[in-house]
Order: sequence, then C-alpha cells, then structure tokens
Amino acid sequence: MGPHVKEQNALKTTKRFSLRNDKIKRQLAPYLFVLPNFLIFFIFIVVPAFVGLFYSFTDFDGLSDINFIGFENYQKAFTSSEYWKIFGNTFIYALAVVPLIFVCSLGIANLLIKEIRAKGFFRAIFYWPTMISAIIVGLTWKWIFGDSFGIVNYLLESIGLTPIKWLSDPFFAKISVIIGTVWARIGFFMVIFMAGLQSIPTSYYEAAQIDGASRFKMFWNITVPLLKPTSLLVLILLLIESFKQYPLVLALTGGGPAKETTFLVQYIYEYSFEKGELGYASAMSVILFFVIAIFTIIQFKWTRGGRIE
Repeated sequence: MGPHVKEQNALKTTKRFSLRNDKIKRQLAPYLFVLPNFLIFFIFIVVPAFVGLFYSFTDFDGLSDINFIGFENYQKAFTSSEYWKIFGNTFIYALAVVPLIFVCSLGIANLLIKEIRAKGFFRAIFYWPTMISAIIVGLTWKWIFGDSFGIVNYLLESIGLTPIKWLSDPFFAKISVIIGTVWARIGFFMVIFMAGLQSIPTSYYEAAQIDGASRFKMFWNITVPLLKPTSLLVLILLLIESFKQYPLVLALTGGGPAKETTFLVQYIYEYSFEKGELGYASAMSVILFFVIAIFTIIQFKWTRGGRIE
C-alpha cells in the first residue's frame, strides 16, 4: 500500500470521526440548552418537594429535633373542622373564579382579534392589571371596597343608599376577592386565547359563511373545537392559580372576617411561620399538591388531553 493510499484512508477516517462528533454535538446541543433550567427546577422545586414530603411525616418545628410520627399530621388535617372550612373556602373561590375568568378572557380575546378601531389601546387596557403586583391589586381594591373609606360606599351614601359591608360581611368579602381576582387576571389569559384564536385558519370561517352559518354556529362548531388545546392550558393554569391564591387576599381582607376568605396557602403559611408547625404545614402542602393533580388529571380526561377531534 503506497503512501498516497495511506493518506486517503487517514483522511477518510478523520472525516468519519468529524462527522460522528458533529452528530453527537447536534444531539447534545438541545439538552445543554435546557440544562440550566433543569438544574434550577431540580434544585428549587424537586428537592424542596421531597424535603417537604419528608417533613410531613415528622413533628418538625424548625428548631427542635425531628421525630418521625407517621401519618399523624395527615390525620390531624382530615379530622380538623377548621381545615375543612378553609378547604371549602378555597374550593368555592376556585369554582367562582375559574369559569368567570375563562369566559370573560375568551370573550374579550374574541372581540379584540377583530379589526376594530383602537384595538391596540383596548388590548393594553385589559392587559395592564396583570403587570401590577398582587399586593398592590389587593390594596387598590381595599380602597375601593373599604367599609368606612371605600369609594363604592362613598358613592352609595352620596345618592342616599345604605353602604355595604364589603370587607366585614362574609358573603361580600368573598365577592370582593372574586372581583379583584377577575379584574387582575383577565388580561393574562386574554393574551393566551388571542394566540389560540389567531392560529385558527380564516378559511374555515369563510367556508362557513358561504354555507350560511351564523356567528354562533361558527363559534361553536369551529372556534370551540379548534381552541381545545388552548382551553385546556388556560383551565389548568387557572386551577393552579386559584388554589394557590395568597397575596391579593392577604392585602384585601387579611383572610377575614372570621377566616371566611382564608385560603389554603395562607393557612399553610400561618402554621409554618407563625405557629411553627412545619410538619403539619408540610402535610397540608402535600394534600394541596394531590388535590391540584387530581383536578388536572380530570381536566385531561374530560378534554381528551386537548386533542382536536
């Protein structure tokens, strides 16, 4: 074998190794891009979740030695009337907030994707509240619904009507929290729905118009089915948000009156950092996780995973 042939074989071998290295690099590149996010998620989400699960089986108070007590914390939660009251408050709140925000954000998004005058201005107006801190939103609505200093009661008194105890009456306190939440979160989900609506081909609507379909029929038979993946995403995000609501309620009502607007996250916080029962608080956090997971699975089954049929 001459030197020329040896040189050609060496070049082929080098080229083969180079192509193999390039292939490996292309395969590894996506994983390297997501590695920082994965590490952050693992360190700050996965690890604390398992630590919390461990604490839920102990009497840990943050200071004393950790003693394993089995399922006592879970038994305490399931047999506590106060816990079930707080759970009921959270469930009622979610039951009111989720459909209200879903319907309102979808309706507004459907209007603002059309060619109307100053639609950019209206989009900004509806989206603006989402950029405000939840604490600021709560304080803002507190000045609006305050029993003795609120704008609403001032207007009611100025026209001779009896002021309403917005924040000291259990029913109206819940209404105040729901109104504040809907106002603050419509814009965020409006943007998600707008993205979903704009992805639907206009040719479907044009064909339906030629067939003489009404607007309602086009919405029900075209928009609703093709928007199913977006709707599933919105429902899941809304459910998670509603079950972990805390700062807005804390600023608006403080959880009162008589814990009527105290929700699970605030209740867990009180036991964690005010009463020092971290084990019990961890057990309630684990229960909350499973409640959200169960509702999410139900939504997936109900919507068939967002598949368009």
